[in-house]
Amino acid sequence: MKKHKIFTMPVADVYPHYVAKAERKGRTRQEVDEIIFWLTGYKDEQLRDLLAEKTDFESFFAEAPSLHPNRRLVKGVICGIRVEDIEEPLMQEIRYLDKLIDELAKGKKMNKILRSSD
Repeated sequence: MKKHKIFTMPVADVYPHYVAKAERKGRTRQEVDEIIFWLTGYKDEQLRDLLAEKTDFESFFAEAPSLHPNRRLVKGVICGIRVEDIEEPLMQEIRYLDKLIDELAKGKKMNKILRSSD
């Protein structure tokens, strides 16, 4: 079976779009990074290296230090599909990230986005 195109796409090709979407709504690159760190367990230097190396989404999630267990609490629709109903595990991880960036751009507070009780 052929891989979905997004799986082989470098995260570095999409990352600027995440940042631009957030910044258009008055949010920051740091907040985008905070979401990525929370979701994947990567640290700042690791993320910068992965972006510079043009790491694809498949490797990005496969090698993530610690996928946050609360990511499963992310619910809702992205690209017309309910995130919680996506059966392909990698596509679900990618859509979790998309949904979290959408929530950031919609003005949600970081503690709600990151599913914390703060």
